[in-house]
Amino acid sequence: MVTAPQDPKPSQALGLRFRRAARVILVDPDDRVLMLRGHDADQESRSWWLVVGGGLDDGETFREAALREVREETGIELADDAVVGPVFTRSAVFDFVFERWRQDEELFYARVGPGTTVTTSGWTKEEEELLDDLRWFTLDELAAVDLEVFPLGLVELVRGLLDGWDGVTRHLDETRP
Repeated sequence: MVTAPQDPKPSQALGLRFRRAARVILVDPDDRVLMLRGHDADQESRSWWLVVGGGLDDGETFREAALREVREETGIELADDAVVGPVFTRSAVFDFVFERWRQDEELFYARVGPGTTVTTSGWTKEEEELLDDLRWFTLDELAAVDLEVFPLGLVELVRGLLDGWDGVTRHLDETRP
């Protein structure tokens, strides 16, 4: 059951840019989560960590976008059946590249095998400009980082997935300032 908002018009009426995005919570055999560190073009001193993913291309489903984004941002080729979910949907309002955005996301979950290597060689020009790092975090390391982490509460969300997904898609609302 997906409970994400379906109508972007209220966001547009409020003067917000709107997009849909797909993200994947990637976990390795040691229960480490793969995270990207990014910054904003208009606030270069502000950085954050977030799970892999990005906006949907025209005609693309959330699942197709999730698989493509993992491949582009990490070099990892996931089979469709290796990805479960969406385990979460997320609505967020944030400032990025000089504008205020409303973004609705579907978040998927995937386990990767031992020795999985990652690469940034597939990053787009925009990603090269706005992404700074790609690395695996233990949950304790992630809980201790000084930067913002998105989605909010990620450590506890991942802990709830480590023994398997219960089949219920939960909505995360990050639209309140």
